[in-house]
Parts: sequence; structure tokens; C-alpha cells
Amino acid sequence: MVWPWPPHPRAHDPMAWVMVLGRYDPDRWARGWQDLFDTHILIHNRREIKRIVVSREGDGAFAVVDIDTLWRHKGTGAEQRWQGRTCKMYTLAGTQWQMIAQTGALEY
Repeated sequence: MVWPWPPHPRAHDPMAWVMVLGRYDPDRWARGWQDLFDTHILIHNRREIKRIVVSREGDGAFAVVDIDTLWRHKGTGAEQRWQGRTCKMYTLAGTQWQMIAQTGALEY
């Protein structure tokens, strides 16, 4: 799993994207998420699946999901919003589907 992220929702050109999280590492990813939960309050986390496509061979897929996630910093009250359309990519590994990548939220 890797997670590239655009710097803002209109950054459709991946030349401007950053790599938020590289290859999945349980300890590193847990620390990052724990830091977010320690410093922010989750106000809402809305998801709407728009499309799911599975490869003809049945071994790969992607899902288009519209998200609206709002965080509020516990100390400053500053809000951080993740809003837009993401694409989550999956592969069939043995008998289990595993997410291998997700794009950051973009406006379309």
C-alpha cells in the first residue's frame, strides 16, 4: 500500500503530488494515525462509493469514493478537511482482497 496525495483538491497533475505514506509499515502507519487522533477531533467522516470496477480476470479492482472528512485541532481549533474524490486500488492476493494504493482527494 502506498498513498500519494495532492497538495490541494485541484492538483490533478501528479507532478505536484507528495508521498504521504510509503509502503505499508504497521508501526509507522499506526504512529501517524495515532498522532492525528491525539491532536485532532474527528467531526465527521462521510463516504459515498460511486463506482467499483473489477478486472476481467477478477484479480484487480478499483473503487471511486467521494469523501468528506473534517478534523478539528484540539489545541488551536483549526479545521482540516479532506474532501473530494479518491480512487482506491486493490489486488487479489490468494483469497483476500488487499488495497495497494489510494489517490488523495481531488475535485472534479
